[in-house]
Amino acid sequence: MRNVTLSVPDDIYRMARVAAAKQDTTISAVAAESLRAYASGEDPQKVRRRLFEKAFAAVGNNQGQMSSRDDLYDRRILSRH
Repeated sequence: MRNVTLSVPDDIYRMARVAAAKQDTTISAVAAESLRAYASGEDPQKVRRRLFEKAFAAVGNNQGQMSSRDDLYDRRILSRH
């Protein structure tokens, strides 16, 4: 297995680290999956969709779908009280 060094902005690294932890995985595993899909010629749009679905599932929507505006607003209101 090869080691690869990537440079990414700090804010993206922090977000990726948190998202990976919520999915019980690592940034390295996420990057490896992305590279595997890229190298195999998989449709980039399908890869992005799959990764976004995983990310949305990690931030609280267990169905892998975006929350509605109302749901997001309700969560913010409830977290303040």
